[in-house]
Amino acid sequence: MCIISLAWQAHPRWQLVAIGNRDEMHARPAEPLRRWPEHPHLLAGRDIRAGGTWLGISEQGRFAAVTNLAGHGPPDSSRASRGDLLKDFLAGEGRYADLDTTVFPNFNPFNLVTIANGEAEVHCNHPEPLSRPLEPGIHGLTNGPLDRPWPKARHLDAALNDWLQSGSQDSSPLLDALVNRRTYPRAAAMVPGPPAPLEPASSGIFIDNPVYGTRCSTIVTIDRSGEGMIRERRYDDTAMVTGEDQIFFSWPG
Repeated sequence: MCIISLAWQAHPRWQLVAIGNRDEMHARPAEPLRRWPEHPHLLAGRDIRAGGTWLGISEQGRFAAVTNLAGHGPPDSSRASRGDLLKDFLAGEGRYADLDTTVFPNFNPFNLVTIANGEAEVHCNHPEPLSRPLEPGIHGLTNGPLDRPWPKARHLDAALNDWLQSGSQDSSPLLDALVNRRTYPRAAAMVPGPPAPLEPASSGIFIDNPVYGTRCSTIVTIDRSGEGMIRERRYDDTAMVTGEDQIFFSWPG
């Protein structure tokens, strides 16, 4: 997952609305969104190669989404899987179920958002491990530092805010926001001075590339009564839609 915008306790109707894209090599196999047979309360897609996930919900009251951190080269395959970190946290069991005892530097660089027991937190592991509460509001997360969100994250945050203010319950406009291919002068929001040239096309909210690109868009909505929905739309290496799934679930009060 390379970009996510999350509205946490930011609207009278919704406890949580999260929207995001997973960007990955198209050749890397994955299973679509579903209930996991070994953990029926866990709703997520699954990375077949490593067995973990990139974004998911547990009907036991947990949510998690991860992005990698740019600028650190290819992932080190000798390190623990970031997908396993999410899998164990969402399942509520396993080696990484308790984030307080998890050694974050054992993983390749990441940004991570988690919700459990009614509390939201944001974590990163580079350059130093950091965990802090996520205050109510709309928050964007990309592949950059937590304190310097990229412009594409601000754009997606604005689209999410517009949807919330519209009063709509139709999640289709959120899917439309996730296929935005515009590129952004990232450095303009990260450092002072004149605007930087546009980044390569891979800096867009949606990455249309036959080798490495947006594999799926995901939307999570949970209202104040605990009624939830998770929706996933998948794309092939030509950016054509290949499938879509939607699951309704209950979130503990």
